[in-house]
Amino acid sequence: MLKITDLYKTFNPNTVNEKLVLKGLNLELKDGDFVTVIGGNGAGKSTMLNMIAGVYFPDQGSIVLDGEDITYLPEYKRAKYLGRVFQDPMMGTASNMEIQENLALAYRRGKKRGLSWGITKEEKELYVEKLKVLDLGLETRLTSKVGLLSGGQRQALTLLMAALRKPKLLLLDEHTAALDPKTADKVLELSEQIIRDNALTALMITHNMKNAIQYGNRLIMMYEGRVVYDVSGEEKRNLKVKDLLEKFQSVSGAEFANDRMMLS
Repeated sequence: MLKITDLYKTFNPNTVNEKLVLKGLNLELKDGDFVTVIGGNGAGKSTMLNMIAGVYFPDQGSIVLDGEDITYLPEYKRAKYLGRVFQDPMMGTASNMEIQENLALAYRRGKKRGLSWGITKEEKELYVEKLKVLDLGLETRLTSKVGLLSGGQRQALTLLMAALRKPKLLLLDEHTAALDPKTADKVLELSEQIIRDNALTALMITHNMKNAIQYGNRLIMMYEGRVVYDVSGEEKRNLKVKDLLEKFQSVSGAEFANDRMMLS
């Protein structure tokens, strides 16, 4: 479903702030893979997701999604293939619009717009059905402004919106990092349920090693712009946090120094 080949990216080239972030990144995802991504600060995790989403273009290399080369496809043109949930719960929704209006925007992603009624009766019924899955009572609040929702509710809604059109690839960029632990667990459970029920291919960056082990069928570790560890199946299920720390130390020659991941 996704093939990243020999990807390089340098920010601020030929300046004192030059930073080589991706150094020949290679990664393949099969259809239905749910891959968790871990790594220290500056490992290139978010840059990789931004490359896939089209926020940045690479210096060299290629990105192929379901057989189509999207390496230099503009962000708005590849939006119909992708769903994305950001770290900030406020980024994925329009706060001054109703819940049903936000869902309608997501439902029409990649489609042509016309001069017809904004939301049909059939669509409302679909939105109610989808919102029930979240188990947050939002199905009775279709006309409520999204700005009135809590951060957890907004992130759950963003997750639903990102998966509404069954994208070829769902990108989850530390999407629970800004939530309290209880709400984060709820959103992670919803993520797994939505990915499973819709048979989606997903890539999830997380700062929590336990979550990286618990969720998904595959785990990759990034270091200095490359994938240095790739594990799946029974081996992944048997992993412990100490195993990941030892692996990081062996590939980097240094102790893992990301406090946020350690404390998680």
